[in-house]
Amino acid sequence: MTKHESDLRRDLIHVCRLMYENRFVAATDGNVSAKLTDDRLLFTPSGVSKALVTEEQLIVTDMAGRKVRGTQEPSSEIRMHLAVYEERDDVRAVVHAHPPIATAFTVAGVSLAPCVLPEVVFHLGTIPTSAYATPASPQGPGVVRDLIRKCDAILLDRHGTLTVGEDVFKAYFKLEKVENYAQVMLIARQLGNVRTLPTDEVERLMQTRRQLGITGRVTMCMGCDVSGMPGETGRIRRTRKPRGK
Repeated sequence: MTKHESDLRRDLIHVCRLMYENRFVAATDGNVSAKLTDDRLLFTPSGVSKALVTEEQLIVTDMAGRKVRGTQEPSSEIRMHLAVYEERDDVRAVVHAHPPIATAFTVAGVSLAPCVLPEVVFHLGTIPTSAYATPASPQGPGVVRDLIRKCDAILLDRHGTLTVGEDVFKAYFKLEKVENYAQVMLIARQLGNVRTLPTDEVERLMQTRRQLGITGRVTMCMGCDVSGMPGETGRIRRTRKPRGK
């Protein structure tokens, strides 16, 4: 094992612990992968809690998902990870988790696509929701391909989040940002008013992002009227006055 591989194994396990400690996964949920070389991937094993998985249990596969080294089997969601790597040459790590609030938004049919928080718009752009696919099924890769070409973070209908990055920590931090955004949106909706950012402010954020050379891919919704989610009804308006005003 090279030093690079040992470092990557350590980082991947660190992210697994963070996912479990922050309750972004439960029991044996979730999976993480990272590019070891241009033709080798490192995967978390199937059926092992992220609180307990060890560096030795991680599996090396080729780019088709065939096991090269390891005593266990890779995550059952391996096909979804492989689809991401096929679509994005710039991605070096993929994190799939089940953060409860963000997942609840998909169950309720409520989108996180509107541009509301400047930090989220700056780093992630809009956060779309995929169509539903049975977990670990052959349909899983199909519902993420088009979205992951344009975005670094997506919601999976009734199935959590998928975030990507240049390394495993960057992919994980995008997961944190999505769940934090979901929490803010939940509270704002309970308070009764969600105000989206004006279009010119979104454009300024994107211009600043380009000037600073921020990497990753972002997509903007069209005037924050796009649901970003199959079957969602209603829209979050750009402004909404309290009743009686």
